[in-house]
Amino acid sequence: MPRLPFITFEGSEGCGKSTQVQRLAERLDQSGVPYLVTREPGGTPIGETIRELLQFAPHNSTMTSETELLLFEASRSQLVREIIKPALERGVCVIADRFFDSTTVYQGAARRLDREMVERLNVFAVGDCVPDITFVLDVDAATAQSRMQQEPRKADRMEQQPAEFYERVRAAYRELAAREPERVVLIDGSRNADQIEKKIWNMLSSRFPTLTTSH
Repeated sequence: MPRLPFITFEGSEGCGKSTQVQRLAERLDQSGVPYLVTREPGGTPIGETIRELLQFAPHNSTMTSETELLLFEASRSQLVREIIKPALERGVCVIADRFFDSTTVYQGAARRLDREMVERLNVFAVGDCVPDITFVLDVDAATAQSRMQQEPRKADRMEQQPAEFYERVRAAYRELAAREPERVVLIDGSRNADQIEKKIWNMLSSRFPTLTTSH
């Protein structure tokens, strides 16, 4: 029997991907499909420590783009080897809230670091662990900002970037979807959550029949 898929969700802050991760997990739970949800940065004790440093540490305002890149890759490398690959090998479906495409977009495009170096570091961090399908929820910067302001929580370091930063993020995600149409699926994130959930599930169930068979 084919292994269950490795599914990743991407998009700018406020795009609604975390909602769709949760909804997909609930569907798989109801279907009796074994699954695991991970997030980046984080997902392991080491990764969660790195997450705190990247997002909320009081001294991270002076963090350079190069340091940020390496910390994301360090968290990801640990996550792949400690959690993701073993889960896939056990026959578990893995759903990831962000993966290496975030680094390609945020550090490579929005931070304007060397694209080739970013790609090499991504490969070094994940090895052959590449998502089977990636959903990018596409929303404009104004919509994303409005949604973030409605959430009653402290904004992290990435959520405090200027609007032009998010425009570069959006453009880079759209470019990625055009470059890798077999893996990356661009979805209109401005639609309501039910419509988005249905579209995602229809695509997954047609492409990966193992998700709809009894387990």
